[in-house]
Amino acid sequence: MRALLLSTLSLGLLLAVGAQAAEVTQAGGKKKVKASYRSAAAAPAKKVATPAAKATRKVAASPAEQWHATRQLAVASGAALVVEQGGGEPIYQKNSDAVVPIASITKLMTAMVVLDAVPSLRETIHVSDDDVDYLKGSRSRLHVGAELTREDALLVSLMSSENRATHALARHYPGGMPAFIAAMNRKAADLGMYHTRFEDPTGLSSSNVSTAQDLARMVAAAHRYPLIRELSTTADAKITVSGRLMEYRNTNQLVKSPSWDIGLSKTGFIQEAGKCLVMQARVADKPVVIVLLDSAGKLTRIGDANRIKRWMESIQASAAKGGRA
Repeated sequence: MRALLLSTLSLGLLLAVGAQAAEVTQAGGKKKVKASYRSAAAAPAKKVATPAAKATRKVAASPAEQWHATRQLAVASGAALVVEQGGGEPIYQKNSDAVVPIASITKLMTAMVVLDAVPSLRETIHVSDDDVDYLKGSRSRLHVGAELTREDALLVSLMSSENRATHALARHYPGGMPAFIAAMNRKAADLGMYHTRFEDPTGLSSSNVSTAQDLARMVAAAHRYPLIRELSTTADAKITVSGRLMEYRNTNQLVKSPSWDIGLSKTGFIQEAGKCLVMQARVADKPVVIVLLDSAGKLTRIGDANRIKRWMESIQASAAKGGRA
């Protein structure tokens, strides 16, 4: 009897606890549930990540994606290429794989081949009748018989595109002109310029052909020669020719511009090639190679170069502004 009484009391206590834990009442035919309170120790609350607490990972866009995210650039030159000096995806390109005559852009390859032979730069070379341009009839201030150092010949070749000086440099190469032309084409192949062909050292021959893509490789290679960088960007200079001082100026007016940081430059022109310009320059804090070929107007290539520069700088400014937002 006592055991039955204890069991009845225990059952009553359990029912009382259950009533405290969850009270169910009938109100207007609808069930109403009241949840009981539980201690934190009994059931720790789960931490739920809010959207603000979630980390977001930004993937950096490639240079080309950054440039093309804004308005498109339009240049007037027939073929063009802008690429970071170290290579990679082009920042801008137009007919960059078209094989076209390259005129005096050739002289960058000529300078590299001359320097690869490690000649004496102080040695005197002379201009002969073989160096006269009978193909195009281009003018030269160097008369037949003129003498100048190899370094000065390189200077006026790169700075002023002097054809007789350039031809004389190649003619004084070990093995003569045939060996020099062979060395030019061999170096082009070594640089991966598979759509390039050289027939003469000056660029007067329209058979000297290449693409903007190949020329970007050539410019990057030429930039590794400190003397080519120095001579091609000299604004003006006086050299001694046969004991007489002669003054020459750079054919690229941009080398004098304080708004440009140009590390290498070369211009070119024959009728078949149009006006051409290649440069290594720092634009929008990036070292880039710019190739402009087949420009029609007198100042088209200069205008295109300035348009490219403004375009890249405007995108850099927009990106900086967006980063501060």
